[in-house]
Amino acid sequence: MTKKSILIAIHYMELGGAEMSLLGLLESLDYSQYDVDLFVHSHQGELIGYIPKQVTLLPEIAEYAQIERPIKDVVKAGYYRIALSRLRGRREFFHYSHKKHPIDGSAIFSYVSRRVAPLMPCINPAKEYDVAVSYLTPHDYVLSRVKAKEKVAWIHTDYSRIDVNADLELPVWSGYDKIVSISEDVTRNFLKVFPSLADRIIERPNLVPEGYVKAKAEDIPQEQIVAEMPKPAGRMNLLSVGRFSYPKNYDNVPDICRRIRGKGVDAKWYLIGFGGEEDLIKRKIEEAGMREYVVILGKRDNPYPYMKACDVYVQPSRYEGDPMTVHEATALGKPVVLTSFPTVDSVKKRIPGCTVVPVDNEGCAAAIAAFVQDIRNDS
Repeated sequence: MTKKSILIAIHYMELGGAEMSLLGLLESLDYSQYDVDLFVHSHQGELIGYIPKQVTLLPEIAEYAQIERPIKDVVKAGYYRIALSRLRGRREFFHYSHKKHPIDGSAIFSYVSRRVAPLMPCINPAKEYDVAVSYLTPHDYVLSRVKAKEKVAWIHTDYSRIDVNADLELPVWSGYDKIVSISEDVTRNFLKVFPSLADRIIERPNLVPEGYVKAKAEDIPQEQIVAEMPKPAGRMNLLSVGRFSYPKNYDNVPDICRRIRGKGVDAKWYLIGFGGEEDLIKRKIEEAGMREYVVILGKRDNPYPYMKACDVYVQPSRYEGDPMTVHEATALGKPVVLTSFPTVDSVKKRIPGCTVVPVDNEGCAAAIAAFVQDIRNDS
């Protein structure tokens, strides 16, 4: 039997939701039927070492590694055309956002990739694949720089909460034969923006690499975790893991924690992650007077021992697709709290035991305080 050849492309293999779901997908494939090449724009991230041995990791192409590097570093490396094209795309996005006032800056990637993709070399040009998969937006690169009989693009986000330029993105999405959505809610909201693509949608929920998560949860001695997340009598330790970005809503965590504590609950909230909003979160911690009770642990190559040690895992997001961290916390037996972001119903179907709380700070705090009190009373 001739194996089907597949190329999958992603930006990097950092410890993030899309990357973890890709790892789950790679672990689920039957390699007696598929030959899989993985193209990673920049060979960085903790998960690089956990790519299944049956997968061929293609060599890094220097130009692709410049797509998300700081522009000053791109200029220093001599990639002037890429730097100028990125700046041009950013300028076009800011002109658009000035008129449209998007909820956040996610749409910028479409503008940048439209300008940068034509400058990129073809990916593995000597080979035509049976299927080429663009696993994370923007999808311009696989569309224009890979030879394949069939092309597939993944949706990982909630399109009801990002103000994309549909006229700009539709030609890219339309170039794909199939579009994979991670949940019913994600599908519904995507099709509100792109109704003409309904016949191309297929749904495939994220796959959690449970064996990996449970094994990694044992990698760090508990004494070290207790030293970083001490738990005096009566204390309830909350934990959130993810990029420090607008969708995750971590900038509101200090105020929510202040309100929880104001209701008589001895709660301390730990944040694991990194990203552009770290300074904002630190400022909010100071403003809320929560320096002692909201702690940024920063980036952790392995967050799972911390997940295992917490009392409650909280996903306080403004919006999500299908957050991998809540599935990981569930695999470790943790109680999970989600805010009522627009796609939460799809998540609840997969985690029926989770607790959903309001997204506004006071409602969120009151519901978490009541939930924590119930756990304490039951223990």
